Amino acid sequence: MRIDANFYGSVPMPDAGYGGPQPVDRRYGNDDFLACYKNLTHWAKTMDRLGYDTMWLTEHHFQYEGYEVTPNLILFGLHLARETQRLRLGQMFNIVPQWHPLRLAEDAAMMQILTDNRMQFGVGRGTVPREAQSLGGVVASGDNEMSAKLDRLNREIFEESMEIIRRAWTNERFSFSGKHFVLPPPGIPDRGSTVQDLTLVPKPIAPIEVWQAVTSSPTLDYCAGVRHSAVMHARGIAETKVWWDDFGNKAAAGGWDIGQSEGRCLAINMHVGHTMEAAKRGARNAHDEWIRFLAPYGRFRAYRQPDGSPVPFGFMPTLENTIEQDMMLIGSVDHCVDLMGRYRDEVGVEHFVLFFDMPGLTQEQMDQQLEMTATEVLPQLGITLGNTT
Repeated sequence: MRIDANFYGSVPMPDAGYGGPQPVDRRYGNDDFLACYKNLTHWAKTMDRLGYDTMWLTEHHFQYEGYEVTPNLILFGLHLARETQRLRLGQMFNIVPQWHPLRLAEDAAMMQILTDNRMQFGVGRGTVPREAQSLGGVVASGDNEMSAKLDRLNREIFEESMEIIRRAWTNERFSFSGKHFVLPPPGIPDRGSTVQDLTLVPKPIAPIEVWQAVTSSPTLDYCAGVRHSAVMHARGIAETKVWWDDFGNKAAAGGWDIGQSEGRCLAINMHVGHTMEAAKRGARNAHDEWIRFLAPYGRFRAYRQPDGSPVPFGFMPTLENTIEQDMMLIGSVDHCVDLMGRYRDEVGVEHFVLFFDMPGLTQEQMDQQLEMTATEVLPQLGITLGNTT
């Protein structure tokens, strides 16, 4: 079983929770961002020492509110590779429509080479209009027809970009002509002729596995079809299994036989305590800040009302909702062992990406989460970090 951890990259936030400022009223400066980078470097070393497989980071831009302040994951991953011995460094995710696809292909190949193949490559389509439109892209922002139109455009740009990246990585010479990209552009003069194709320099030194966020049925179908490994966020045991099995079945139908557990991972938030009460105390403010930060983007629509009906677009679950619906690993050591075991046994999960980094945890509290999980939770599941067999 493989155990990773994902970090959003938030600044130190001691007033996280409903008692602190509203998300839109938070504003931080460069010293706070540097403190975040210092923490991430420290936690990478903690993960490396404990034997976690991969540290994933999250790309976002212009977030003066302090929640996600790592804009270039390849660059930061190269830094972390110098600070660690064996830890793999991944991007969860590079927001592809906000990149030129050839720059992303080049940079990823460079990172793979310079880290001696310790890179894990992840891609997503984006969620934040402030970022997308400022960087030349588009992204859906709500539950309306305008957002649906923007989502279709975003998907077209993403899928063309990924096709370009694959061609660039795997062909000595390549070209591409699509709705949004024509590469090389026609008529480029070069030494008495015109450019007909391009060559990526450098190329990867080994095949690069692509990990993609799967949050909708069209994306699930696309990933299964092009053989992108799926990052699935926890939706409770029953609903996660539906998505998990659907992905496996659609992959197999296209000739990609990944069985019950390969080709996908489960991303799930986690906060463990020695008792349920201690876990709730430690998690409540972090959980609540997380909820009110992300709810306006419709991030909690997988929750259900007490009668089983869907929740509204901007639903804001309580900590108790989250625990009752098995959406996060929040609880005592025994509770977390039991729920992880159920995701493994009932769903088929053999690769967890544990998301400890909700806002407000100190450097010491994060170290404690990483340590407790490694030494008290995982051994009860028969997992020894550093050993993926």
